[in-house]
Amino acid sequence: MKKALFWHRRDLRFHDNAGLYKALKENDSVQSVFIFDKTILDLLPNNDQRVIFIHDTLKELKKEFEKLGSDLIVLYGNPIDEIPKLAKKLRINSVYANRDYEPYAKERDKTVYDRLQKENIDFIGTKDHVIFEKSEIVKADGLPYTIYTPYSRKWKEKMNDFYLSSYPTEKYATNLVQKSKSELISLAEMGFTSEVLHPIPEIVYSSSYMKNYSENRNFPAVQKGTSHLGVHLRFGTISIRELARQASETNETFLNELIWRDFYQAILYHFPHSVNGSFKKQYDAIIWRNNEVEFQAWCDGKTGYPMVDAGMRELNATGYMHNRVRMVVASFLTKHLLIDWKWGETYFAEKLLDFDLASNIGGWQWASGSGCDAAPYFRVFNPTAQLDKFDKKLEYVKKWVPEYGTNKYLSLLLSINLQGKGF
Repeated sequence: MKKALFWHRRDLRFHDNAGLYKALKENDSVQSVFIFDKTILDLLPNNDQRVIFIHDTLKELKKEFEKLGSDLIVLYGNPIDEIPKLAKKLRINSVYANRDYEPYAKERDKTVYDRLQKENIDFIGTKDHVIFEKSEIVKADGLPYTIYTPYSRKWKEKMNDFYLSSYPTEKYATNLVQKSKSELISLAEMGFTSEVLHPIPEIVYSSSYMKNYSENRNFPAVQKGTSHLGVHLRFGTISIRELARQASETNETFLNELIWRDFYQAILYHFPHSVNGSFKKQYDAIIWRNNEVEFQAWCDGKTGYPMVDAGMRELNATGYMHNRVRMVVASFLTKHLLIDWKWGETYFAEKLLDFDLASNIGGWQWASGSGCDAAPYFRVFNPTAQLDKFDKKLEYVKKWVPEYGTNKYLSLLLSINLQGKGF
């Protein structure tokens, strides 16, 4: 009997899960496991909303396995120790997982691979998080694309039903280990609170919304103008294949945004140095002003620029920020205040529910002009012009900056100008 372990990471679903499908199809008995990675969790505040989301999602995923007579094992520890130990304990022949392209994940998986090899256990990776990975989309000379437009053109040329087809995981569900359910580790046991501060958007994005995406996506006051599915793509509670298939049939602009996601994952994979420094290394020589008072005003949404302030307050209150506004606040921080893009990238990493390393770094370097396909370094998003163009009726601004237009906000503007902080 061939026995396998499937390791859930950024794929918290049963349906259309490439790695789980492969494990079930190729083995007689499959046990699923998720590990709360202590090395990551130890760096987070105890009320991190993403940990709560993962925990809630695992509750539902566990129920799915239980309905099938199986169970999801959930552990808390270091995966490089826990996976080999569990595989040995269960006398597993192979461990399966969907690939993760972030530097930490690659290093972790290499260590797990080496340890499993010593026990004569295979470690098998599968593509699930993106449509195209690694070097599947490259130039004629085999080198990776570093400009989005030709990358997207090649992506669309190669894309077909094969790449967008779902994996019928349910077809092989009978190959799941049959066992009684176990208790799910609590958030408190891991040192986290269960207080929900930021409600997570549901996975609801109808074809009617997607059809109007091109017209509505730039206006932050429009309800459902964007999908709000970033957090679900980040943790794999939705299938990228199903979403891309819907987009390809409904709205090319939406599909283009998904291609940007693949593009940034490819950049991160081929150019890991961009995690800690600019893609264009010469831009690391920029001497930033890095005024801490100005940075704090930006963080708090108290710069005196309405769209910037609205965006930052939305982020702080909800863990989300509209994409158009993300570009405006990033440009303001780097181009107006001359503060290092890494400061902003780090703040977004702490606050965004949908934080994704590749997209976050790619977006910030694009805004600062130091990225692979960045706007010219001299291009600046004028926050006043952006407000007039995309929130002319001030609906978005007044929602998040209710004191806008009052003496209170005027006092803020005057105090900033009188202090000579450069706003």
